[in-house]
Amino acid sequence: MSPDDVYTHGHHDSVLRSHRSRTVANSAAYLIPHLRPGAEVLDIGCGPGTITADLAERVAPGRVLGVDRAPDVVEAARVAFPSIEFAVGDAYALDFDADEFDVVHAHQVLQHLSDPVAALREWARVVRPGGVVAARDGDYEAFTWFPADPRLNRWLDLYRAAARENQAEPDAGRRLLSWARAAGFTEVEATGSVWCYAEPRARSWWSDLWAERITDSPLAKQLVDGGRATTSDLEDIAAAWRDWGKHDDAWFLVPHGEIVCRVS
Repeated sequence: MSPDDVYTHGHHDSVLRSHRSRTVANSAAYLIPHLRPGAEVLDIGCGPGTITADLAERVAPGRVLGVDRAPDVVEAARVAFPSIEFAVGDAYALDFDADEFDVVHAHQVLQHLSDPVAALREWARVVRPGGVVAARDGDYEAFTWFPADPRLNRWLDLYRAAARENQAEPDAGRRLLSWARAAGFTEVEATGSVWCYAEPRARSWWSDLWAERITDSPLAKQLVDGGRATTSDLEDIAAAWRDWGKHDDAWFLVPHGEIVCRVS
């Protein structure tokens, strides 16, 4: 991310707890056919490093490097996974030579960038011919849940407005293929997958994360400071999340777009 780009969620613990749950299996399964032992992989926007560590196991003895813009998050990843290399870096200007990696991977990154096409071009620069650039991003407008609650509709409207205020695209999933083509890729495999929260523990975890995030994270501060919502409004939305999480029939679907772009 450039210095001007804003990470709408921020790095509040409610956000990082979500990130620490991510693995290749639940967040990058589409990439598995393109991983091989000995491959060199760059994981952009690595966050706490759980996907990075999983990638390292899958391509061992290959090199895997995680890059993130947030120094504190990078340091925490180094502590959690001392055998893996992590670095602070800019998604638009990577500190690597051309043709250095076999795979560049980014999970939930492009949706937060003001210029995702420029980022994809930069990622292609560091991939060897025959390698791939892979990305997966959620599509907020396509989120759906049961039972209905107008307070959760309000939550979604507020988040999408805040992201766009930050020059980001919350409905990135449906746009990945078009961004890849605009970046100059001619061989692109576009797919989709979902997270689904319906099992009692999963929905409780998901609802608690968002109830906390909507009141305590940088997103909450942005909404209040920008006059889009009051503290009371956000507390009401948090209550809606907790009410949803306690419902025996609660179900929540998070769709994602995915792309695997071959570098020629």
